[in-house]
Amino acid sequence: MKTLQAAPSLVEQVHEAILSEIASGKLPPGARIIQEQLAQQLGVSRQPVQHALTLLRKQGVLNDAPGRGLLVAPLDLDHVRHMYDVRAVIEGLAFRKAADDSAAQAAAQGPALIRAGRKAVASGSVGAMIAADMAFHDFIYTLSGNPLVAPSMQTHWTHTQRVMGEVLMRDDKPRDIWDQHEALLEAVAAADGVRAERLARKHILEAADFMIRRLRAEQRRS
Repeated sequence: MKTLQAAPSLVEQVHEAILSEIASGKLPPGARIIQEQLAQQLGVSRQPVQHALTLLRKQGVLNDAPGRGLLVAPLDLDHVRHMYDVRAVIEGLAFRKAADDSAAQAAAQGPALIRAGRKAVASGSVGAMIAADMAFHDFIYTLSGNPLVAPSMQTHWTHTQRVMGEVLMRDDKPRDIWDQHEALLEAVAAADGVRAERLARKHILEAADFMIRRLRAEQRRS
């Protein structure tokens, strides 16, 4: 049993590596996925790559290619809208619970994540900006004390990374989200659950409106 426990971790690492390449634009929509090439680049056997690709296909990130193989799927903006609607509810719950139960921890540990986020923006790295955003939200999920929040959000973050990557490569506007994150952290640290939930929902829905508008305009141009 102990030898089997390492396999999911490797598959998860491969999954994240491939998703990062897609979110950063290195594997754009329509790009063909070559399993053997990915395995060689990542320095792993074909088996974890195969498992990761199967998972990404089930999540709608990849589509079957004509004949054989896989292609990076285009973003389905209707799905993105539905995903953000669900995210807004779950994020609202997470921020409210974090404020109610873990205000002191938020005040002590949260500012470092805000600084890391601003540093990522200054670097200009799309991958660093996405990672910092995920780290901040994951911190709140942990503070919420609800063990179902993070697993519930996992699939949504798969698609969120793609959406963020597509927009960050073309637009500076989403890079100001750390002002919003700081306001969210202040509400949590002040133990103001009602305000934290309201701001979290607003944050997610405004982000959805902005990113979908930008992506729809891009699709019209292409």
